[in-house]
Amino acid sequence: MRRFSIVSALLDALVSASAQSIPRPKLVVGIVVDQMRWDYLYRYYDRYTPGGFKRLLSEGFSCEDTYISHLPSFTAVGHTTIFTGTVPSIHGITGNDWIDQATGKDIYCTADSSVQPVGGTAPAGNMSPRNELATTITDELMLATNFRSRVVGI
Repeated sequence: MRRFSIVSALLDALVSASAQSIPRPKLVVGIVVDQMRWDYLYRYYDRYTPGGFKRLLSEGFSCEDTYISHLPSFTAVGHTTIFTGTVPSIHGITGNDWIDQATGKDIYCTADSSVQPVGGTAPAGNMSPRNELATTITDELMLATNFRSRVVGI
């Protein structure tokens, strides 16, 4: 079985598309559903609506028969691995939280006291990808389009 990262598969698809003069997509959406295996897309196909997963499967790109090469897998670790295409030892997100070696304090994976939340002042919104050490597919998309792409993370 050939093993590959999701990011390399997406980049291969984009390169192939540009080589064949296929127009670039106007919208790229990455969806990760915790605890949802790729085969559930087909196992529960008859339960999906035409405008939902059925549309994504018929008109979109799906990375199937994929695996993770690290343990343990926590939400932050898995999502970062998917969108960077690399492993925790390189992208730097090794858990949902960890203890900072220098201060001994517990750090949440997206905690960032240097930012303010959009539309509020609650300290729970002080979050960013600051702790991530690798670029994501969206960072690379921004670079590839000379920062003309709009990227939103939710």
